[in-house]
Amino acid sequence: MSLLTECKCHGVSGSCTMKTCWKTLPGFRQVGDNLMKKYYRARPVTSSPSSPGPRGIDSYRRPRKIHLVLKKGKMAIKKMPKKSDLVFLQMSPNYCERDLAAGSLGTVGRTCNRTSRGTDGCDLMCCGRGYNTHQYTKTWQCRCKFHWCCYVDCDTCSERTEEYTCK
Repeated sequence: MSLLTECKCHGVSGSCTMKTCWKTLPGFRQVGDNLMKKYYRARPVTSSPSSPGPRGIDSYRRPRKIHLVLKKGKMAIKKMPKKSDLVFLQMSPNYCERDLAAGSLGTVGRTCNRTSRGTDGCDLMCCGRGYNTHQYTKTWQCRCKFHWCCYVDCDTCSERTEEYTCK
């Protein structure tokens, strides 16, 4: 993340006789966008111990450094990732499918929003499998009035609704 420099002038009637500057983070949206770009470009790595140095008296007390090595298919490329790269040691679980060992119940049967383009939208949540549409009528007592003495008179209201669930 690149820090931004912000400055403020101090002085009589807005003159800049003294200037104070500080580092600040970019806006929340920009930080999130940068993290998403890094997430989509993340690369798998393996860890490998560095080669042992000369055996001296202290060599048994000092832990060896671990290096990260970029993976490409079944072969490992002896190349260190940049400090700004986002890397991972293990693949993420597939949250679309049920995997109790990973703690994922999957998305089959989950309620989704047909019109949303966000994470609650059917296109994304249902992982391309599509969704089912359920239509039902919801009824309840409404516009209730209390009559003296002693009963309540209500109308019955109803509404047709649709619910969408992932296949």
